[in-house]
Amino acid sequence: MTWSLRHETLSLRLRNPFRIARDFDAHQARTVVVELTNTNWPGHCGLGEGFPDTYYGETPDTMVAVFPLLIEALEGVAFVVRDIASARRSLRAAAAAFDVRLGHNGAAKCALDIALHDLAAKQLGVPLYELLGTSRDVPPTDFTLGLDEPSVVADRAAAAAHFPALKVKVGGPHDLATVQAVRRRFDGPIRVDANTAWQPEEALRLLPALVELGVELVEQPFPAHRLDQLAWLQERSPLPIVADESAVTVNDLDRLVGVVAGVNVKLAKCGGVGPALRMLQRARELGFRRFLGCMEETLVGITASAAVASLADWVDLDGCLLLADDPFTGTKLGEDCRWLLQAQPGLGVVRAS
Repeated sequence: MTWSLRHETLSLRLRNPFRIARDFDAHQARTVVVELTNTNWPGHCGLGEGFPDTYYGETPDTMVAVFPLLIEALEGVAFVVRDIASARRSLRAAAAAFDVRLGHNGAAKCALDIALHDLAAKQLGVPLYELLGTSRDVPPTDFTLGLDEPSVVADRAAAAAHFPALKVKVGGPHDLATVQAVRRRFDGPIRVDANTAWQPEEALRLLPALVELGVELVEQPFPAHRLDQLAWLQERSPLPIVADESAVTVNDLDRLVGVVAGVNVKLAKCGGVGPALRMLQRARELGFRRFLGCMEETLVGITASAAVASLADWVDLDGCLLLADDPFTGTKLGEDCRWLLQAQPGLGVVRAS
């Protein structure tokens, strides 16, 4: 066998309880990290990560179950890494082979896709952003505040006030009071994310107050399949409505034209850094504002995401900052809250000693 894969499920404690409007473990993150090797490239190992979300039908166990199918698909790809051009063709062929072999399962594909990119970049001796053809100059990340009592959220906003923007989870019983409390402690842009929990009339009623409070965007207010409701609200909203749960892969973008103003791209949804690159590019072609998001990933997933962040208008890459302890090190967050992509080959991320 040419390819060999090792995987590990990590259960990582969150720094603070992190709640959203739908069912989600508020106290720990469970993510899957992989190491991928190829017998043709001794001495190099590709590091990858996929964060499974039960909302999309994935768990660590489902990821482990489908890894052999994805490796089997990869064995059928003539994977050539002579130069950047051949590596890009091979990486795209691998992503296509994954999709042919298996539908959905974005987190499992993501783990392997990131590992493949890391391995190919290391083999070529170039950083990931150079392999992708993206820029090291990325927008700053915001910081996300989970659902809680308004006073608690406000205290967390004050502690995170050095970030240029805050993303506030809503969809609870005190949404307006929460945003008002955050505004009293934070002067910058606020982004709100309802995670499908609002009703149309409720959202319309909140809009004037959100505008007055300086909210910058509203993310996924309604269920993923209710494109009619999203379009209805966007027609009436001076704020951009951003699709997240409605925008899983690049194949979802065309049907969102004329529905929302923006889309949230996440590696763990769409299948990795290569698919995210293509989804961001296609979103730009279609005229969408682009939000690059994340899950509660380690620095592995966040660094891979940061490698395509130059294509985004808004960046929400704070997942590893929500962890009490990140088992990886390498990429640093600058004083201006921009991820500083390293010049060493691949991701530039290693396990912390």
